[in-house]
This record gives sequence, structure tokens and C-alpha cells, in this order.
Amino acid sequence: MRELNTTLCFTGVVGQEKAATLVSRTMLSGKLPHAYIFKGPDGVGKQLFGRGVAAALNCRGEDAGRACGVCSSCKKFISGNHPDFTVVRPDKGSIKIGQVREMCRSLSYPPYESDLRVVLLEDIHTMRPEAANSLLKTLEEPPPGNLLILTAEASQEVLTTISSRCQVIPFYGLGGAECISIIRQHKPDLDVETANVLARLAEGSPGKALLLEKYQMIGILKNVIAVLSNPEIDQNRDVGKLLIAAEEMVDLKEHLIPFLGLLRLWLRDTLLVVTESTEHQGLYGFGLEPEKPMKSWSSKDLFAKLLAIDKAEKELKRNCNRSLVCEVLLFHLH
Repeated sequence: MRELNTTLCFTGVVGQEKAATLVSRTMLSGKLPHAYIFKGPDGVGKQLFGRGVAAALNCRGEDAGRACGVCSSCKKFISGNHPDFTVVRPDKGSIKIGQVREMCRSLSYPPYESDLRVVLLEDIHTMRPEAANSLLKTLEEPPPGNLLILTAEASQEVLTTISSRCQVIPFYGLGGAECISIIRQHKPDLDVETANVLARLAEGSPGKALLLEKYQMIGILKNVIAVLSNPEIDQNRDVGKLLIAAEEMVDLKEHLIPFLGLLRLWLRDTLLVVTESTEHQGLYGFGLEPEKPMKSWSSKDLFAKLLAIDKAEKELKRNCNRSLVCEVLLFHLH
């Protein structure tokens, strides 16, 4: 077997050496599975990695297991116009059966110019049950000349019947220094303190950190924290302040659920402070600490608030009214 060259296989992906080693080994052995699942936190490079695998497999250069970047196939990948690479991504929050059926029909035809067609299905945890069942038939008897690469968020459930038919490749959150480095590569004008806050909030996910920065979620989080933790704000007298904070959250639209993750992180850190786990600084010291004096919350109160966030997330995934969900949640959190 040829020596693995994982550093050149998947350009642009940082901190996923285990995934690169596992995939490179199968690529160089000539024994590719018919389907992979890249499973890990959002924003750590799963989809970028999938594109790199597709480019490497179809590269016409001499080095197996890597994309040269200069051959005709690589140039088509770079321009986003390769005829034997297809991406299926969620439509309005979920992958639907029509998308899966169309993809399956395309697999019955041979690749256009390469030996292998690669299909990247992003965020399969969003797949509706009927779409998942339709995909199962293809995973059981995949047409030759096709490789399916599925990506899934680690905390979300994927049907066992799907994962059992794929080779699962784990992805992991990055270390703080790696995460900060990637954030500043994409945002060179960002100051170090803000990059540190983003890395902490994103929990090792550069993609999530950049999303937080793009939609100015730190500023919204500070506003919401100020309203929730201020003991002088009364629910009955100052209802308008809670509704204004809820409106800011609603304006995040499809990015509201990641924002609820930030609220959960803040409450978790507050719980650690309340229980005198002071060695865990968490978000404190980054301008995200509660108002002083903060409200007198017990650990029981904070656990109840965490459960309220869980309930709000489930309601949003059921397409309940965003405004109503946010308003009710903030009244529970205050």
C-alpha cells in the first residue's frame, strides 16, 4: 500500500487527522465503501472534507489520494461545475422525499466523464422519515460507479438502518487555538478578544463561530442576558422589554436554534457559578456575565430554565410560531 499523505488529501480542513487517515486508507486500498457518514459537530469541516474527497477521487493527477488542483477535473471542482459531483442539501429545513427520489434516479445513469460519481447529502438528520425510507433502498443496492457521502450533526439522531449501511467517520470539535486561528483567517480584522469569545461560544466549531459573527449574535445575546438577569425588571410592569428581546431573537429566523444553544451555554455557566464552581470561568469576563446584582436564582431555577430551552427547541423543530415560542421562553427564563 502506498504511504498515506493525509495533509494533501483534503486541502482546507484543519484538525481532522483521524478522519483524513481513515478515508485516505480506504481510498489508497481501492476498497471504497458505497457510502460514508461524516458525523460530528456542525461547522468543523464535514462538508468541506466531503468536497475534498470527491475532488481527490476524480483527480487526474498522478498521486492517488489527493487532488492536484490543476488538472481539468480539479478545475471543474474549483469552479463548482463538475458534472459527476452533486450536492443535496436541506430545503427549508429538511431533506424531502422528492429530492431523494430525484437523486436516486440520477444514480441509475453512468457517470458523465469520471469513473465515479460522488453525491454529498448534507445534514441527513433533517431528513423526513419518508425520504429516509426512500434512501434506504439505494443504500441496500447501490448502483455501481457511485459514492454517497452523508453528513450528520453529532447530537442529532440518524436512523440505525441508514448508519448501519454506511462507514461512519467521526469528526471532532477543534481546540481553542485552532478555532481562533481559523476564525481570524476568515476575519482578519477581528480583534483577539472577540475571536476568543466566538471560539468559546462555538465550542470548537469555526463554522458556527463565523455564523455567530455574521449575524451579530453576541450583541443579541448580551441584550437578552441584560434583560433576563436584571432584578429590577418586573415581568408584569416591563413586559415590553421582554417582548423587544423576543423580537430580536425572532429576527434570527433559521438561526434561532443555534442562538438557543448560546442561551443554554450561558445558563449552564451561570449554574456553575451559583453552585460555586468558580474555577470554571466560562463566559464570565467576556462581557457576558449577568447584571450586578444578578437575580437570585437557585440551581433548581436554572435547571428549570434549561428545560424550558429544550422545550422551545422541540417546538421550533415542529414549526411552531417563532414569535410565540420566543415570547413564552423569555417569560420562563426571566
